[in-house]
Amino acid sequence: MAQQEDQFKKIVSHAKEYGFVFPSSDIYDGLSAVYDYGQNGVELKNNIKRYWWESMTLMHDNIVGIDSAIFMHPTIWKASGHVDAFNDPLIDNRDSKKRYRADVLIEDELAKIEDKIEKEVTKAAKRFGDSFNETLYRETNPRVLEYKSKYNALHERFAQAMSDNNLEELRQIIIDCEIVCPISGTRNWTEVRQFNLMFKTEMGSTADGAMSVYLRPETAQGIFVNFLNVQKTGRMRIPFGIAQIGKAFRNEIVARQFIFRMREFEQMEMQFFVRPGEELEWFKKWKETRMKWHKALGMGDQKYRYHDHEKLAHYANAATDIEFEMPFGFKEVEGIHSRTNFDLSQHEKFCGKKIQYFDPELGESYTPYVIETSIGVDRMFLTVLASSYEEQKLENGEVRTVLHLPAQLAPVKVAVMPLVKKDGLPEKAQEIVNTLKFNFATQYDEKDSIGKRYRRQDAIGTPFCITVDHQTLDDNTVTLRHRDSMQQERVNISDIESIIDKEVSLSKLLKTLV
Repeated sequence: MAQQEDQFKKIVSHAKEYGFVFPSSDIYDGLSAVYDYGQNGVELKNNIKRYWWESMTLMHDNIVGIDSAIFMHPTIWKASGHVDAFNDPLIDNRDSKKRYRADVLIEDELAKIEDKIEKEVTKAAKRFGDSFNETLYRETNPRVLEYKSKYNALHERFAQAMSDNNLEELRQIIIDCEIVCPISGTRNWTEVRQFNLMFKTEMGSTADGAMSVYLRPETAQGIFVNFLNVQKTGRMRIPFGIAQIGKAFRNEIVARQFIFRMREFEQMEMQFFVRPGEELEWFKKWKETRMKWHKALGMGDQKYRYHDHEKLAHYANAATDIEFEMPFGFKEVEGIHSRTNFDLSQHEKFCGKKIQYFDPELGESYTPYVIETSIGVDRMFLTVLASSYEEQKLENGEVRTVLHLPAQLAPVKVAVMPLVKKDGLPEKAQEIVNTLKFNFATQYDEKDSIGKRYRRQDAIGTPFCITVDHQTLDDNTVTLRHRDSMQQERVNISDIESIIDKEVSLSKLLKTLV
């Protein structure tokens, strides 16, 4: 666990040092749980968005995109249930005056019990060596079984309290488990109460005439309220989908784990409208389609898993998460939900207008059912960064820090370097840059030794480096270096473009999804 935490700290530090992610308002000591994307981060982020957008809109002739406004009519949030039910259970420690999410305190307690089990297993593995049977040990060791029983009892009690929205029971669990405030170390807790996560502001020029509006806490509602606009203007026939990438805002009290949970974040959502009765079949299809999209990046199939929801939202009849193994455990990256016809029905009720689809094949009108796929751009960014980061020990004892980014997502695709800053080599290198830059994000680098320049490009995940030397001027060949293997080959300048394109082409990646 400590090793994983250490690894995560290194990733966060690397992200800042190499222009991927900066704490927002850094010169003013930052703003909690708000981050800015740097020059390399924005390119990686845009490439992730492009991969998602094109996999939706280019690969499916029945999915179109929109971009709805962040400000929306306040009644929309009443209809969606966010005004009344978008809450977190909060508890204060009277001594430290710090506020916590009650559910997170209990989840941390559960994680501590899991850690104790893992420590027992690790100790035993060291003790018994090759003869160690981990499965048998987990099933028979009295101490492990005791921890397991404690975990199960606490988990069951916690799940029940959350399901019943029983705030008194959540507080009682915190008291019974003797959970202390991490800052004061005391158990002097207040009652648990609900806190709405939406940011509220005023729209209008005068205090009297101002309307209370919210920063949207999700992008989905912008799709639902535009259902008829898109369906009619695009002459869309069911089944069809509407995709959107956009910012959302949540006033998270416990925002942690770097960009994993932020107050301002970006979502990539697609709502797929289907006939009632066909939704579970489509739910299954989208589960498989979305998992295939993730695995196509080659970051390790074993790092992904489905987590089916035990407790469903009141409007859903099926829900699953795609989880990825972060340095801090398996965490949700994407959610696939069968939302029934709840959203469109609610908006029909609240706006007083008919929101239905006339199905020419059936000869009847109905409220479509919806399958939602919702992925956090920032979380996806973190999965790519975390799975790519490696401190690699080389044969000469040196350590190189490298980002094994999927080549299609890398911020810089190729770096061109003159071996020395004279003899016409910089001019020749610049000539190559000017040819490649129309197709690939290309960087020119002439500062420091060639070894240092390679390391710099490794650290930002550049798949290819091209070195221009004196031989280049004679025979028009350059040294092409591959990031992951560090192997170098002599290639003709005229072949560079096709070699790079083969590795970094987004369309080639999209073809693997078919």
